Amino acid sequence: MRTNITLPPPAEDQAFCNVSALEGGHVVLPSSFILANAHPDSKEAMPSLCFLLIHSSSSKRFVFDLGIRPDIEAYPPAVREYLTSGLVTASVPQDVVGSLAKGGLAPDDIDTVCISHCHGDHIGNTHAFARSTFVVGGACQALFVEGKTYPEDPASSYARDLLPTDRTRYLTVEEWTPIGPFPRAFDFYGDGSLYLVDSPGHLQGHLNVLARTSADGAWVYLAGDSAHSWKIITGESEIKVGAPWDPHFCIHVDKEKAEGHIANIRVLWKMPRVRVILAHDTPWYQENRGGPAFWPGHIAAL
Repeated sequence: MRTNITLPPPAEDQAFCNVSALEGGHVVLPSSFILANAHPDSKEAMPSLCFLLIHSSSSKRFVFDLGIRPDIEAYPPAVREYLTSGLVTASVPQDVVGSLAKGGLAPDDIDTVCISHCHGDHIGNTHAFARSTFVVGGACQALFVEGKTYPEDPASSYARDLLPTDRTRYLTVEEWTPIGPFPRAFDFYGDGSLYLVDSPGHLQGHLNVLARTSADGAWVYLAGDSAHSWKIITGESEIKVGAPWDPHFCIHVDKEKAEGHIANIRVLWKMPRVRVILAHDTPWYQENRGGPAFWPGHIAAL
């Protein structure tokens, strides 16, 4: 077991990222989908948060996740039916493109789009970002086997053309090195300002982001779908297994790996000057919506 876990100290003239929240739509689903001790009639109304990270010295623009696309009918039928089933409902008062426009940016201004994972409430409309390089965990390629994507397979949740073939980097996480409590991370810019973190358990290729938010030691951790509620992080509840239609249903493809990763996030969360934000972070959203943490403002460093 690793002891004395720390994060890398800042270098002289340390680069960092200004991190801004972006609206990415909303989803409502039964609490029993995600929480083991939930009342069967309770529901979770959650944001699909996305983020813009601007490098402090190069001004490179990096977007983490694209949320829900407003034209829900453009999703593969399996995704569209899920998001409009009544059991789950989605709404997009403002999407990522509209959120960027509030600060004078267009999709063509974004250098890199990192998709945490390929579920429908995170992929948005990738086609709008026609000049961006896309970055994904390499394991997500298992979801795009030839002949098993939409439309060749009408039941598939994954569109064949989701990721541009000539502008997508599939990252090999097995080559990455540890940072803090996490076994595998990648120094994206090579200067300690932004790390991609291998985040196993939820879906193949799932990534999180650990970014410096100041030159003197502040951080933010963007946890994607590693957990869908803070009750999982705090230990007030556990990941739910089982549903009326499938006793083996779990919102994570590998519950054991997801729990191991959550345990590492819990270690990070208790470290000084580290802010953790979930993709569906209802408490954080309720406190910050419409405020200076959203673009064109940015999240204050701790």
